[in-house]
Amino acid sequence: MPHYHISFQNPLSGYLQIKATFTQIAAAEISLQLPAWRPGRYELQHFAQKLQEITVAAPDGSTLPCHKETKDRWRVETNGQQTLEVRYNFYARQMDAGGSWLAPDFLYVNPVNCLLTVVGQEQELCTLSVDLPAHWQIACGLPQPEPHILQAEDFDLLVDSPFMASATLQHQVYEEQGIPFHVWFQGDCTPDWEQIIPHFRAFTREQLALFETFPVADYHFLNILLPYPHYHGVEHLNSTVITLGPAEQLMAPGLYKELLGVSCHELFHTWNIKQIRPKEMLPYDFTRENYFRTGYVAEGVTTYYGDYLLARSGVFTAEQYFQELDTVLKRHTVDQGEQHLSVADSSFDTWLDGYKPGIPDRKVSIYHKGCIAALVLDLEIRRATQNTRSLDEVMRRMWQEFGQKGIGYSEEDYQRLAEQVAGISLEHYFQEMIFGTIPFEQWLTPALEYVGCQLEKLPSGQVYESLYGFRLNAATPAATTIAYVAPGSPAAQVLSVDDELIALNGRKLENGNLPHLLTGKAEVEVTLFRQRQLQTVTLAPDGQLHLPQYRVSKLPSATPEQQTNFKHWLNQKF
Repeated sequence: MPHYHISFQNPLSGYLQIKATFTQIAAAEISLQLPAWRPGRYELQHFAQKLQEITVAAPDGSTLPCHKETKDRWRVETNGQQTLEVRYNFYARQMDAGGSWLAPDFLYVNPVNCLLTVVGQEQELCTLSVDLPAHWQIACGLPQPEPHILQAEDFDLLVDSPFMASATLQHQVYEEQGIPFHVWFQGDCTPDWEQIIPHFRAFTREQLALFETFPVADYHFLNILLPYPHYHGVEHLNSTVITLGPAEQLMAPGLYKELLGVSCHELFHTWNIKQIRPKEMLPYDFTRENYFRTGYVAEGVTTYYGDYLLARSGVFTAEQYFQELDTVLKRHTVDQGEQHLSVADSSFDTWLDGYKPGIPDRKVSIYHKGCIAALVLDLEIRRATQNTRSLDEVMRRMWQEFGQKGIGYSEEDYQRLAEQVAGISLEHYFQEMIFGTIPFEQWLTPALEYVGCQLEKLPSGQVYESLYGFRLNAATPAATTIAYVAPGSPAAQVLSVDDELIALNGRKLENGNLPHLLTGKAEVEVTLFRQRQLQTVTLAPDGQLHLPQYRVSKLPSATPEQQTNFKHWLNQKF
């Protein structure tokens, strides 16, 4: 049975000391494998770059030969030894929901980052002990048979169970359907439990009603509140890690809204991706890329429900929900990648560049385009069935036919179930919204009209975006460096990304005066540096609206039927 022990000598160094003991070794050679990626982020992360000084020893202390085979696999000659002790240091200085962090007063570990396994022993019972001060408490989804000791059925479960430990954890529990849901906070924050628990109960109850059964015996929200602005969340088998900040603003409307949104999103993942899993990821292969094309289900559907269920459960007003939709639309339309790569193909490419901006206009986000596609599908099913069925039924069947049975699903399975629930062919929807590259408005506009809402296309708040089609990089001094140029816009003919604008019609650009200098102007002369060479170009509007903003709102002229559809959809009066 593999046993892991984590300790730390100097928390200021960031280094954890890890000892892994493996028994019942029979082969002359074994391989030690470290995961190359983690569930919830579908890209290689090369955790091995954070390991220091690996040694392998026999019980008598003698060192055994150990040779690196790949970036994260080592070959060990056992010399007939049946028990091996592996020691190494791990640098725990990544503070986000997928990392690990060591501080004098706090320890947070994602085991997938740092635990080695013997290839072939992944299915064995595992234990993990942590050397902590006696008064520290551990928050984790794993059982603790003894203080500071965690136990897992196998390696996959162990590395899918992050934990945090300190003397200052704040903790409350609520129950729904007899299932305990633990809410933990670490950080300099003051949770208003009388506000938090009823809201968490509401969206939890809504999700349990949707799926009817819960996959696990209990659930843990592991919240780390940081002293600076931050937002991240990662799903796990029966827990989630959420990192937010600034901590002192936890109950302020802006940050509290983020807490609710990410918590509802991550809880939905307990079914959708942790259990309802693409066939390409059943089981996970932590040694390489696990390519899959259904990120629009795993993340897109979850993003949709994460905010939508907050409205349906009464935690958000319709207006608050529309604000979240507007944010999704803003992020989706940050460039024109929708024209070049479908959301299914973009899912495949998460392993390539799915978590960074990448080159302009190449791809879409499985979160944002996937959310829009899920909203459209939900409303299309409601329209086809006169509101008797919805995307709820599709996801419930995905849970019952695949997740509960431990069977991976395919793209064809998802489309088949959607068509069965809708009672009509959805081939046109899937070919255009999922596998195609048509503008999202062509589907979203009529879908929203069904529930008495509209998709408004509005000018940007910046005149240079609307008239000429370029954005500035707000992170650069004086914000005069080009960050994006819309293809086909007037700016595309004369400007390029990273151009530094210095004057307009001979007037120096400073203190954010560009919008003011453009007031009342049409054709303008722009002086700029390109690759440190001075140039002057002429910009002229073409009469088109570029880089628009989108807003979802209620139709003032909504019919009684549309208002009824709205009530069925959002569970709120129109």
